Amino acid sequence: MSTLPEIFAPGGPLAGSLDGYRERPQQVEMAGRIAAAIDTHAVFIAEAGTGTGKTFAYLVPALQSGGKVIVSTGTKTLQDQLFNKDLPMVREALKAPVKIALLKGRANYVCPYHLGRSLEDGRFLSREDAADARRIASFAKLTRSGDKGECTDVPENSPVWQHATSTRDNCLGQECPDHKDCFVLQARREAMAADLVVVNHHLFFADVMLRDEGMAELLPACNTVIFDEAHQLPEVATLFFGDSVSTAQLLDLARDARAEGLAGARDCLDLQSGSRKLEKAAKDLRLAAGLDSGRFACGQLLERAEFPPALAALEDELAVFAALLETQAERSEGLAKCWQRALELQQRLAAWQAPDDAGNVRWAEAFTHSLQLNTTPLVVADIFRKQMGGHPRAWIFTSATLAVQGKFAHYCAELGLGEPDSQCWESPFDYARQAILYAPLGMPDPNAWNYTETVVDAAFPVLRAAGGGAFFLCTSLRAMRRTHELLKARLEDERLDLPLLVQGEGSKNELLERFRRLGNAVLVGSQSFWEGVDVRGEALSLVVIDKIPFAPPDDPVLAARIEQMKREGRNAFMEYQLPRAVINVKQGAGRLIRDESDHGVLMICDPRLISKPYGRKVWQSLPPMQRTRELQVVLDFFANR
Repeated sequence: MSTLPEIFAPGGPLAGSLDGYRERPQQVEMAGRIAAAIDTHAVFIAEAGTGTGKTFAYLVPALQSGGKVIVSTGTKTLQDQLFNKDLPMVREALKAPVKIALLKGRANYVCPYHLGRSLEDGRFLSREDAADARRIASFAKLTRSGDKGECTDVPENSPVWQHATSTRDNCLGQECPDHKDCFVLQARREAMAADLVVVNHHLFFADVMLRDEGMAELLPACNTVIFDEAHQLPEVATLFFGDSVSTAQLLDLARDARAEGLAGARDCLDLQSGSRKLEKAAKDLRLAAGLDSGRFACGQLLERAEFPPALAALEDELAVFAALLETQAERSEGLAKCWQRALELQQRLAAWQAPDDAGNVRWAEAFTHSLQLNTTPLVVADIFRKQMGGHPRAWIFTSATLAVQGKFAHYCAELGLGEPDSQCWESPFDYARQAILYAPLGMPDPNAWNYTETVVDAAFPVLRAAGGGAFFLCTSLRAMRRTHELLKARLEDERLDLPLLVQGEGSKNELLERFRRLGNAVLVGSQSFWEGVDVRGEALSLVVIDKIPFAPPDDPVLAARIEQMKREGRNAFMEYQLPRAVINVKQGAGRLIRDESDHGVLMICDPRLISKPYGRKVWQSLPPMQRTRELQVVLDFFANR
């Protein structure tokens, strides 16, 4: 077997397989540290700046390790890229006889049973939905994997998918008549037989840690777990170590029970009327929460005069419906499953109303058509550390953004990792030559009424000089919409022919494709465009960040965390809020320079970057770009490109 330096050498197997391959000392060093951690079953944290080649730095030692490896990513996009592109490339270069598998959550696979039942029921009211259903049915007959990502002629956000896939709640398991054709089970069998399995963080926590989906045997069999995009883990862990119940789940239960009733208990008319009463009670609860979407503390909702009665009415309807389902449960496996779901939803509704316990916060999130009631742990460190115990294995955490000023203390504290080995590798890019960090003079306080107007005024000369190719990254949807409105008017006034795109006009992937293709577009986005976006070359040469992205202090989970840290005599701002904001800024900044030949300007408009002592932590955590506060320096930079 070749040594790591030989594999990464200019004349090595990687160089022979990859066009434009360049040896990077950071990459070789990182691969060596990961290989050592795998050998000794150690915990290792690695921050690697953009361009280090961290994917190959962990894939090479993983493929050479000889043990079973789970690689978990933050996004399905990276998951697909790893499985379809990077892994086959490295495996081929190393001539490694390693079996690989891709595993996603069950909502990503067509369910023949639910698709068939939905087609039989004529559940699709619009012509467009009916056409999508027929396309999915054709795809299901031809596909080997059943992965909806491969069904390119049906949009990923088509409402038909929820009728063509299963959930943990409505899966019939071994009693399903289509059990032998189940794509989920097939994917799991392949994962069990593989040497390296690519999953995503949501699946890792739902399936492997919480043993939610009956495949808890995957983790005990593995020797190494590698988390890429590991900065997302604390947030995902918090989500999965909590509990929730939503009106959408209740509506799904009512809909499924109605369909199962028509198939297996047509004479039980009460089932049809009972399901409609449950639907009405669930919709009434959403209305009782108020019209606005958003996140609310439990107390805020319970103080609304109409909410407690609506919650009590929903509990009553659910109890009646559960009792009715019990009388019909023996008539089909589907009805028995609906009864179990009703009992579980009853328990969750009751648990959400139980008195507070010090370690959790109860809150709710209202969406356009649904309401979700959540119970979230304030600290996940103990739970996560416990999950890492038991069978000895290596745990590798890597991302371009984990450290604050080169230190990992906040990250280790959040996940209960203690003080493991860790290392930061700077990007090999020449930031001093390729990029400028511009903090404009004269910006008002970020809470000023005209702040967004001032941001657009300050950024417009830079946008004009850049000739488009810009991201405007906003910290709220309201700021995003206002920025888009102001830019639209300004571009029209000045007759600048720059295409203007905004988050929400299409899917994230569609917007990015258009942005790359246009070459001089301006894209205004919020949270989803701060990370996981890769645009190389002239198409992106300006990134404008309106504010340091602190989480809103009135967020119920953050407010409870701050309160708890204060009770413990800790500084919540310095220990929790600031490190999170620094990592988010680093993610946003990371959109700018993606290649050795990229050039661009990162413009951070928030005056606190300079005026507040904590701004220095943000400033010093960013790549070593040339820094300026002078507009002329930026204009000259673009003029001389």
